[in-house]
Amino acid sequence: MIAILQRVSQASVRVDDQVIGQIGAGLLVLLCAEKGDTDAVADKMLAKMLKLRIFSDDAGKMNRSVQDVGGGLLVVSQFTLAADVAGGNRPSFTQAAAPDEGRRLYDHFVTQARAQHPVVQTGRFAADMQVSLINDGPITIPMRMNA
Repeated sequence: MIAILQRVSQASVRVDDQVIGQIGAGLLVLLCAEKGDTDAVADKMLAKMLKLRIFSDDAGKMNRSVQDVGGGLLVVSQFTLAADVAGGNRPSFTQAAAPDEGRRLYDHFVTQARAQHPVVQTGRFAADMQVSLINDGPITIPMRMNA
């Protein structure tokens, strides 16, 4: 499983010109399930993400997690994170999970996030989405979890 975490002061996602998810300060999570990923991999990634100390403390050091600061999560599915550009000029997405499995793992991740964190918003799986954000820092963290 691959994720890109962006610490944001605000973020939103639109589908058909309607805002379907938005948060204030917190994390925009771009999430991609890969072939072979399991619920356990998704759970491991979520646990790490919620505890990752990338928010500033009173001294300006990155010592606080999204849970510590009460920030929101905006979770957006993005299979293109599995892009392989080693070949020609067209990316290959063969390592991305099949759509049905990708949706299942995305839904599992979101369900677990909502059970463990008070503010969780989402995009819409497989939709054409427009994502807006103000990256705070900027802080952008790539994550990859394997079984």
